[in-house]
Amino acid sequence: MTPVVKKRPRLAELDALRGIGAFTVMLFHYSTRFHEMFPTVSHVPFSFMGGDYRVLLFFAISGFAIFFTLDKLKSAPDFIMNRASRLLPAYWVAMLLTLGVEYLGHATTLQIPPMAIIANFSMLEGFLFLPAVDGAYWTLTVEIGFYATMLAIWAGPGQRRIEQVLIFWLAVKWLMAAWPDMPERIAMLLVLRYVPFFAIGMLFYRIWSGQRTVRAQLPYFAAILATVAMLEKPDLLFAAVILIAIFSAMLRSYLRFLCVRPLLWLGGISYSLYLVHQHIGFVIMMKTAELGIDPWTGFAAAILTAIMLGATLNHLVERPAQRALERWWKGRTHPRRAETVGA
Repeated sequence: MTPVVKKRPRLAELDALRGIGAFTVMLFHYSTRFHEMFPTVSHVPFSFMGGDYRVLLFFAISGFAIFFTLDKLKSAPDFIMNRASRLLPAYWVAMLLTLGVEYLGHATTLQIPPMAIIANFSMLEGFLFLPAVDGAYWTLTVEIGFYATMLAIWAGPGQRRIEQVLIFWLAVKWLMAAWPDMPERIAMLLVLRYVPFFAIGMLFYRIWSGQRTVRAQLPYFAAILATVAMLEKPDLLFAAVILIAIFSAMLRSYLRFLCVRPLLWLGGISYSLYLVHQHIGFVIMMKTAELGIDPWTGFAAAILTAIMLGATLNHLVERPAQRALERWWKGRTHPRRAETVGA
């Protein structure tokens, strides 16, 4: 089920792209989305458009990076624990922090019912059609659906046949277009709305790892573009082409210029930053506006606060919790290996 992959050096460009994606999504939320949600509140006089397109970059990166886990996977429980230790601790702390800021700031328009808050602790609120604590968390529902589908592929046909599986996966997306009444949870679990963008990253990983050639992947890239062209709006086709160009440039080392410390650092904290930036930033900008402070000052304060909180959450929770949980899991499932590592 798991192919033998020659070890390759880490792609620092992926971290740089994560950093760019996280920062630009934050700019989109603090300019465009904030004004959409609070039109009567003073705001910076510009709109940073295309935030949703930058989320597609995260999906393509996930499609590429998922194989870093799958290629060394021994069992399904190992995968589940790997994802849980990576996602949940920082998410829980970020969620509680966001709730605290919303309630202390009396941001009633951002608050959700108690039952929805309880459901959010599972990170499955999207599948229950309940609101998220923070609007940015919708992408986590997409990622969980992707992880579940990839685990099923690993346990079934396996990564060696991923291209053939992708054709079937895209065919199911076509079925969704022909069957408007397809149950929504099926579409969500199979990430049918976003599968072309995950697939772009997956195909490029296979090239980068030496398992496939560019020529061998061309028909599958064509299938992706045809699917997006026929089933989506032209702007998403443009986004797919841009993503293919970005990943192609990355594999040719044309993006090395992005590997500068600020971007790599932002990429390293991107998950924690994403978790804490939106609603907390909104509350900061609303409160500074209430005090009569210039919108640019509130905008800058929101950005600096989000980055500071993201870095702190990454340093104090995300990384140490992941390491601790992985050690605990290895000690429970592979005690001899854990003792060797500990020695």
